[in-house]
Amino acid sequence: MNKTWRIILLISVILLIIAGVVGLKYYNNIFADNTRLPENKKSVYLFIPTGSTYENIRDTISPYLKDMQAFDWVAEHKNYPSVVKSGRYKITDGMSNNEIINMLRAGNQAPVDLTFASIRTLDQLAGRISGVLEPDSASFAVYFASDSVAEHYGFNEYSFPAMFIPNTYNIYWNTSPKNFCKRMNEEYHRFWNTKRMQKAEKNDLTPVKVSTLASIVEMESKKTDEKPRIAGVYINRLEKGMPLQADPTLVFAIGNFSIRRVLDKHKKIESPYNTYLNPGLPPGPICLPEISSLDAVLNYEKHDYYFFCAKPDYSGYHNFSKTYAQHRQYAALYRRFLNSEGIYR
Repeated sequence: MNKTWRIILLISVILLIIAGVVGLKYYNNIFADNTRLPENKKSVYLFIPTGSTYENIRDTISPYLKDMQAFDWVAEHKNYPSVVKSGRYKITDGMSNNEIINMLRAGNQAPVDLTFASIRTLDQLAGRISGVLEPDSASFAVYFASDSVAEHYGFNEYSFPAMFIPNTYNIYWNTSPKNFCKRMNEEYHRFWNTKRMQKAEKNDLTPVKVSTLASIVEMESKKTDEKPRIAGVYINRLEKGMPLQADPTLVFAIGNFSIRRVLDKHKKIESPYNTYLNPGLPPGPICLPEISSLDAVLNYEKHDYYFFCAKPDYSGYHNFSKTYAQHRQYAALYRRFLNSEGIYR
């Protein structure tokens, strides 16, 4: 082999080495692990607020990357800076720049588990869910209070709470108030399947009326096994045309949820929720009833009780009566119990 060919061969080898080194660098930039997670962490969540720019994302993600420059290079080649999407994203140990950027570009979020229960009002709901989702409580509260929003879903200002059924929902962190209501409406219709609708109609009830009665039942007792019996008392009263005389509706009408003892003066308050003065059900739920309370109304216990009173202890259970005379005896026992405990309001 002459000198010329040796030079050509040497140059070829050098070029191949350079190409290999460059190719390896490009490969590593794109496909190699670029994560640097905190010690003992297998994954972290990246929160990208609505309206974020690529620069905002760089500031947020840089603590979790080994090579920010390589990330920038891949992001630029994939045109990611111009298609930033908000959301909550899961970065797991060992992910490459390519995997991370593909996830962010596509908006493949990691949803959150949103659980709400023991909610009295939609304002309380707004406060609860804003602690989990991106929008603040004021944004949710204002949207919930809009008459046009309630009407859009077939409700009014009183009945609208019936649409929000407490449960655990898999939902995206950046869900807007509008999309949250849309999702709750879908869940509402999913809950009110044919079987439940037939049960409600059989008892001459609508879903809103079931929710309204269930909300009273829920405020009367936290004992799931007792709820169908309490529901049966109220069904009996409705069928006989008796006033419900439900103390929780007075508490709701007053708006002071710290009240532990309903007094005669409370029974005179002017409010559509006062079931001592107004016949039938109030115009809407007095809380967001849980599924156990809704099903307790749909599957109420059939009996001859028309009255009930809390037992004179802290068991949470009630004494049930068929006659008013018997009920007065139980009520007197309970009043003495409250007095002995120093509960006067």
